[in-house]
Parts: sequence; structure tokens; C-alpha cells
Amino acid sequence: MSELGDLVRRHAKILMIGLAGLIPASAFANDACDGVKVEVTKARKQEYAPLVASAMDNKFKPARAKFITILESGNWSAAYVSTPVSDDGVMFFQTVDGRKQFRDVWGGYADPSEKPELVSWAKKLGAPEKLARCFAETVTE
Repeated sequence: MSELGDLVRRHAKILMIGLAGLIPASAFANDACDGVKVEVTKARKQEYAPLVASAMDNKFKPARAKFITILESGNWSAAYVSTPVSDDGVMFFQTVDGRKQFRDVWGGYADPSEKPELVSWAKKLGAPEKLARCFAETVTE
């Protein structure tokens, strides 16, 4: 009976080690966005859509903006958005005197190895650390 118990424990240990290797990819991938990534609600879409449309050179109806993700931290926010007149991009806003003001947009593709540069870019805009890290995580997923 003890040989069987040892065999079961050994297989259980091997299984646990194998499963532990899977945890970082799934459980820790979104840690950078805890408390920053918010639900894309109807109210948020209605708030951000006119801001996105007014920041674009090529005009379009705000209702045509499609939101992928919205990030919020302190008086800063970012909307990962798709529009009919541009490639997908992350638009950064800062709330000043109670009003969101467009600051800059990031567009393109990024590799996970570029996360430090992405964080640095967002922080240079003035975005808080948590928003900058979540932005970098989001665009390299």
C-alpha cells in the first residue's frame, strides 16, 4: 500500500509542477491592469465617443467608434479604440478642471519586448505608472 501511495504522491507532484508552469501565463498576465482596466459600459462609450471623434482630423460620427478597452487611473484615462477613419489606437486623456482633454494617441503593433519603451512613452505624457503599465500590457497581448 505504501508503494502505491508513493507512486500517487510522485505523480501528483509531477502534475502540480506541470500545472504551476501554466499559471504565470494566465493568472499573472493581467496583474498590470488590476484596478485600471474598466468595463466598457454604454455610459463610458457615450462619454468617450465624442472625445475620440473630436480628436481625429478626419471626422466621423461618434457612434461609429468601437471601444476595445478603456483604462482609467487617477485623472488619466486611455481608450483603445477602432474608428472608420484610422487604424486601431490608444487615445490618452487627462481630466483637467473636470473635463477630459485629449493628450496623444499611440498606434501600431508592439512586441512584449517593447513594454519598457511603451511604459516610458506613456509616462512622458504624464500618465500615472499603473496606467502606463496596463497600456503596455494591453497593446502587447
